Amino acid sequence: MENFTPYTALAGGLLIGGAASLLLWLNGRIAGVSTIANGLLAWKSDDIAWRLLFLVGLIAGAGTYYLFQGAAPLPRAGFPGWLLAVAGLLVGFGTSFGSGCTSGHGVCGLGRLSERSLVATGAFLVTGIAVASITRQFFGIY
Repeated sequence: MENFTPYTALAGGLLIGGAASLLLWLNGRIAGVSTIANGLLAWKSDDIAWRLLFLVGLIAGAGTYYLFQGAAPLPRAGFPGWLLAVAGLLVGFGTSFGSGCTSGHGVCGLGRLSERSLVATGAFLVTGIAVASITRQFFGIY
């Protein structure tokens, strides 16, 4: 396990949990990133500011981490662009089909003991494992 980073993982988990808790406590909203981003497309004037701030905070948080870390991770070499596009479309379909994403169901839903989120998160994990296995078997991509 050469990439095991318990301190940064702990810090990241605390930040994600804290942000999700604050959004629910202060705004009454679930921190599902795909739903927050999708809500920007509706352009409701009373609903846009907090969504933009949340997404800008995600990007700024990653930028701050890389600023202090010294380097951004390198992109994967040899991964076909068409497969990334298909993966992105499937993720978009999955979040629509599952009525939420891993952050909404996995972080917030499980924290609220939602049975629906438990089923959705299990489906995400099983599907992810299956797709990774198929991708490795048929495309030789590791």
